[in-house]
Amino acid sequence: MIHVVDKKELTIGISACLVGEKVRFDASNKPSTFCMNELSEHVTYQSFCPEVAIGLPIPRKTIRLIKKDDMITVSQPDGNGDVTDALKAYGKKVASLTKHLSGYIFCAKSPSCGMERVKVYSPEGNSLASTGVGAFAQEIMAANPLLPCEENGRLNDARIRENFVARVYAYKHWQKLVASGLTLHKLTTFHSHYKYTVMSHDLIAYKKLGQLLANNDVALDDKASQYISGLMAALKVIATRKKHANTLSHIQGYFSKHLNQIERKELSEQINAYREGLIPLIAPLTLINHYLLQHPKQYLANQAYLSPYPEQLRLRYAY
Repeated sequence: MIHVVDKKELTIGISACLVGEKVRFDASNKPSTFCMNELSEHVTYQSFCPEVAIGLPIPRKTIRLIKKDDMITVSQPDGNGDVTDALKAYGKKVASLTKHLSGYIFCAKSPSCGMERVKVYSPEGNSLASTGVGAFAQEIMAANPLLPCEENGRLNDARIRENFVARVYAYKHWQKLVASGLTLHKLTTFHSHYKYTVMSHDLIAYKKLGQLLANNDVALDDKASQYISGLMAALKVIATRKKHANTLSHIQGYFSKHLNQIERKELSEQINAYREGLIPLIAPLTLINHYLLQHPKQYLANQAYLSPYPEQLRLRYAY
């Protein structure tokens, strides 16, 4: 297991209403069960409510994204109380002071915190396409393009939830690596830990990252920058059952000389059953980890794919 991350080390930014703070326009909150009851056991939250931070009262009049010509502003439905500049300025301020964050969870559909698909209105009040981004969230994501970000609503999807948490832990691992002083050896070792993780998400990225590290004409700083950009982009791709099954089959090859015929057949059946949607991912992984205990292989034991985050989160039990 390569991820030794203390709760106090791993900090995630989060919309204040999602952790129970009564800061919404109607003085209510919007607590996320996953965030409050499960993920909170493993991370420290740093909560923000940009609307309160810029001086809006609780309760307050609603605000929305309003599009006029090619410009989108944030104001009350009648166009009064424009807070666009204030929200953007606060977003820039928070972004500059929170480089230590390893992830961010935004409140969906919010004109300040919505990550995507926020409803946009015309000046006359007509609903336009839901293609907006919250003014505060936009600044956070623009300033920290590598930062794993998600919305509370999307986290109800088991695959998206697992993907987000895995990205958070991978990014924290990277942050610790950089803080320790980056060297080519450390970068290469880091990549070796994530080979099967990347394979399960994006095989093309897997090949490109390997080629990047093998290119001696690229300076270390440039190589590191290109590498982490490529890695985080690859991990954002949701892994499918087919890709997971192919990755599991590759891992199975490490045990080909150690397992008897019955054991090989059992593992193959588990992988195929997962591929066909009959069992969750945790089933073949449990068997692989069992064989890894019987037949230790340090390279596999160091793979983030086998232990990407605390097992207590049970994120691979649902799909």
